Amino acid sequence: MAAELFEIEDTVRFCQCDPAGIVFFPQYLVMLNTLHERWFNEALGVPYHTYIGERRLGVPTVRLECDFTAVSRHGDRLRQRLSVAKLGRSSVELAVDFSSGGELRARFRQVLVCTSLATHRAVALPDDVRQAMQRFLRSADAP
Repeated sequence: MAAELFEIEDTVRFCQCDPAGIVFFPQYLVMLNTLHERWFNEALGVPYHTYIGERRLGVPTVRLECDFTAVSRHGDRLRQRLSVAKLGRSSVELAVDFSSGGELRARFRQVLVCTSLATHRAVALPDDVRQAMQRFLRSADAP
């Protein structure tokens, strides 16, 4: 069975652009964080506010690689696609790309680690979260 992709589409807003009228690169990281939160809420079935607030768990970024391949402008529709490249005991490596009109705009490789908000140390991903993430795990030979 092929891995699922979590996919959303959103419009580039004026507040995300620099004076040249293109997305200011740190804004891509804000979009990336929003994508994660929506993935938890909409695809994993784990409300993000509950994961953090009630379970007292976090998923901070410990590694991030970014490739910016083309500019995005105010009004562009960005398709954002997320899959799981690797799933460990306490970490998950995500493969994410943003595109518009079939053109790749940015690509990310990001490692998130499940941590206790009490100790700020790595802990195992909760079973329900890990099981939900499995659906998005790509095979080793997938691009």
